[in-house]
Amino acid sequence: MNAGVVALVLLAALLHAVWNAVLKVETDRLLTITLFVAFAAVFAACAAPFVALPAPASWPYLALSTVLQNLYWVFLAAAYREGDLGQVYPIARGVAPVLVMPLAAIFAGDPLAATQVVAVTLIAGGIAALALRDPAALRRQPGPVLYALGTGCIIAAYTVVDGMGARRSGSAAGYIVWLFLLSPLPLMAYVAIRRRGELMALLGGQWVSGLAGGALTIVAYGLVVWALTLGAMAEVAALRETSVVFAAIIGSVVLKESFGRWRFVASCVVAAGIVLLRS
Repeated sequence: MNAGVVALVLLAALLHAVWNAVLKVETDRLLTITLFVAFAAVFAACAAPFVALPAPASWPYLALSTVLQNLYWVFLAAAYREGDLGQVYPIARGVAPVLVMPLAAIFAGDPLAATQVVAVTLIAGGIAALALRDPAALRRQPGPVLYALGTGCIIAAYTVVDGMGARRSGSAAGYIVWLFLLSPLPLMAYVAIRRRGELMALLGGQWVSGLAGGALTIVAYGLVVWALTLGAMAEVAALRETSVVFAAIIGSVVLKESFGRWRFVASCVVAAGIVLLRS
């Protein structure tokens, strides 16, 4: 993976961390996610006339990714309802790249060299360590951990599915646009039926943040899907999940969560993995 692609994936990681920090401070996460993805769908609809239609070979992957994305949003909302950004986010994002390695090798024929395996493991280990500064708290309150682990499994699944789909689409841009057109529909339909009044009230009061959240959503993941067509999936997944370092900094500076020595060391481990990945 060349330096330009690495830089763009790291940018996507930063944008994703900002997206999650905004989501965490909202009181109704599921409605906020719906608002974000609805605006992302609007952006995608505006872009659709200017990109190629994805090849039919990618359509099953679009359909499966739509299911996985909706599961992800539900699990993520539940995880943030139960736990803190500094606890939930690192676990969910740390699990994903480790799972992507075998999944990509088995289903996409996308194995890693030994050095890359070590680098991805370092990154994932450092990410997970960011959440383990208080093991006793994890034992007292396992709910957030279980939701975060479930979220991480779903992230790994849709990463591999979208990597395979984008590679078969003939147009990464077309795949990204249609992914953001289709994937929000089930969640939007559910909320429109069950909580339409609340969604309209939220839209009336927070359409600016919804617009910004939609832009962050489509740019952050769009860059990742594009990168999945250029590099090994596990490499891209590991680099993307460095967003937890950005999230830890945001949590410390903006949300006033403790950073501490543990998070500093874990962040250094993540940085070491990135350097090894680029060697």
